[in-house]
Amino acid sequence: MKSKVILISIDGMRPDGVLGCGNPYVQTLLQNGSHALDARTVFPSVTLPCHMSMFHSVPPERHGITTNLYMPQVRPINGLFEQAAGAGLSCAMYYGWEPLRDVSRPGSLRFAEYINAYAEDATDGYLTDRAIARIEKSHPDFVFLYMVETDEKGGHDSGWMTQTYLDYISAAIDNARRVIERFGDEYTVIITADHGGHGRGHGSDDPQDMTIPMFFVGKQFTAGQALENVSILDLAPTIAAILEVPAAPEWEGKILVRG
Repeated sequence: MKSKVILISIDGMRPDGVLGCGNPYVQTLLQNGSHALDARTVFPSVTLPCHMSMFHSVPPERHGITTNLYMPQVRPINGLFEQAAGAGLSCAMYYGWEPLRDVSRPGSLRFAEYINAYAEDATDGYLTDRAIARIEKSHPDFVFLYMVETDEKGGHDSGWMTQTYLDYISAAIDNARRVIERFGDEYTVIITADHGGHGRGHGSDDPQDMTIPMFFVGKQFTAGQALENVSILDLAPTIAAILEVPAAPEWEGKILVRG
């Protein structure tokens, strides 16, 4: 049976934020899987460019998205969703920020759900509930779950590294814990951030904006291992390798799965 993957993106989560949020499950993540607490994102460290690089394994100067406004690629590159769907796998996406719809092309998702993070309460928890319900029912091969409250309500509204920000990270980690506890035997679960932040913003090349944490929980990864020289560009090739689908020839990242 081929391996399946759940990718969880916690928007704006800094490494010192996840370590300092006080959630005891962080230590479980460090002990039970591989991790990188000094992974690097792309510049500009902005949500849509970072996620485009996460799924297409090239920097913004190659995919052309340098702001949170999507522009069609001049030289299109297949992303992770397209590679997985082209290999006959089923993909699902649950997200609370509408511009992320463009990380996938029409026809590459079998299941998707969006809710407006500004109009709903407990957005991350609700989306986690919906993703769990879909996985239980349909068992998609690849699931992307995106959490936005850490960035919008934690970072931008209250400030990075404030107690409110740390509380939203802790809540996001609890959501990730629910996913792992329910599906960890069936799926490899990867937790990442898209960028960090400082003050009440992000987007610069400051290390506080550019450094992100990643956790890899699954049989392909060594428990307790700290990974080195990890980039957000490595996520798509790594997930493709776990799913046993080909990487797009243009992808620049490396595979992090142990040999």
